Amino acid sequence: MSDSGARKRLLGPDDTLGEAAETLGRVVDPKDSLEDEVYGASLRPRTFDQYVGQESLVENLRISIDAAKRRGEPLEHVLFYGPPGLGKTTLAGLIARELGANFHPTSGPTLEKPKDLVGILTALEEGDVFFVDEIHRLGRVVEEFLYPAMEDFQIDFVVDRGAYAKTLKLPLKRFTLVGATTRAGMLTAPLRERFGIVRHLDYYSVAELERILRRSADVLGVPIDAAGAHTIASRSRGTPRVANRLLRRVRDFAEVRASGAITAAVADEALEREGVDALGLDRLDRAFLRTIVEGYGGGPAGIAAIAATLTEDAETLEDVVEPYLLKQGFVMRTASGRKATPQAYRHLGVTPAPGMQERLL
Repeated sequence: MSDSGARKRLLGPDDTLGEAAETLGRVVDPKDSLEDEVYGASLRPRTFDQYVGQESLVENLRISIDAAKRRGEPLEHVLFYGPPGLGKTTLAGLIARELGANFHPTSGPTLEKPKDLVGILTALEEGDVFFVDEIHRLGRVVEEFLYPAMEDFQIDFVVDRGAYAKTLKLPLKRFTLVGATTRAGMLTAPLRERFGIVRHLDYYSVAELERILRRSADVLGVPIDAAGAHTIASRSRGTPRVANRLLRRVRDFAEVRASGAITAAVADEALEREGVDALGLDRLDRAFLRTIVEGYGGGPAGIAAIAATLTEDAETLEDVVEPYLLKQGFVMRTASGRKATPQAYRHLGVTPAPGMQERLL
């Protein structure tokens, strides 16, 4: 059998290779998309009172903001870390709004040279919020340039060389840096230590996602009942961004194929058409599991081998596929590779080989 034929067999009857491997269009991809940016401004909460979930984090953050305002000082630098799509950018915007400050967003990959950073820092006003998404992707030179700006609110320039070298200090107005990362382990210790407030965002409960969906449906002007909100929330992978994206897809289906209102039946049919099953897994998730189960006898299998079989990028699989499968208990990471769990076999409807059953217990 050809490699292509083998891959198609691993994907299952309803999952073609092209459908499974096309991560750019995954409706359950937690990473931001152009469509999310377009709708984001209208669906994002405007105040902390409208923000759903992360209660302890939000309460502690509000205390820190109120204390900084009473002292007339800028808020300490803040670092948010956790899986994508959980509201790190939204929280950064809310911090600026609560402080009554200007919000200056950017991302680590766009700050390629120190001069890119200098242009932003020198334009900041007193108390402004400077938000850097994907801060773990800052280059080393740019990152080191940021240290004195965070610590002493100044930029150090080295002019001339050798015996004539000297350092010039350019003062900055006091600001708050808010960094966001999905890979806290990739941050260097010197950068991490310069953040006074470090907070982790975790996945949302189904009940919290239902509240988010009801608010979003109200903003979009689409009727949704409790059962419909529950159906979408239970398939949203604990991620608000995914929940809002699924809501928009179900809304489209409801307007064209139903009465316009979102019920459990409408949501279920719409999401089945999108390839999202009852547990929130899509075609690529199931292809990932089938590759381990059927292609590698349940594992262990290296991520590079799985990526090659699916013609996918290994980093993409690690960032946007594995986290949810690990959280749901479908996959285990071991020193020798990825292994499928009994739950994965049950979900795929596959019976382990006789010798495999003992290994899974």
